[in-house]
Amino acid sequence: MVLDNIYQNLDNHNKILGIYLDLQKAFDTVNHDILVYKLHNYGVRCRAYDWFKNYLTNRVQFTCVNNISSTVAEITCGVPQGSVLWPLMFLIYVNDIANAVPNEKVRLFADDSNLFLARNTALSVADAANNTMFKLNNWFLANKLSLKYR
Repeated sequence: MVLDNIYQNLDNHNKILGIYLDLQKAFDTVNHDILVYKLHNYGVRCRAYDWFKNYLTNRVQFTCVNNISSTVAEITCGVPQGSVLWPLMFLIYVNDIANAVPNEKVRLFADDSNLFLARNTALSVADAANNTMFKLNNWFLANKLSLKYR
């Protein structure tokens, strides 16, 4: 489907620009309060909502090395990895990224996303890329996520 879209735009003599996004420490930086809000926003209510909220709140961690333990710290972000729920919780967290750029088609795959912009001139595709990245940056800031820079 992506290739079909690219070929169609090339056949129409459009300029195409691909934007690939890779989130930095994506699974470790999911904010619990934002995730719980999104769950409620998506219609998770009553017992299911209470279960998710309880699952994410009051989590603690500490480290023990050579019988010396660190202080206990509350965990306020990150999806608990290793369970069957962490991929689902992460996908719920990032599912609304497309709302940041409603005229573009963002494709999600775990913590990687991409989108392709097609316009009739190189200047217009560059302008679209700048506007799109500005909007996506605002979404990342609002959701307390950041991009990996290579």
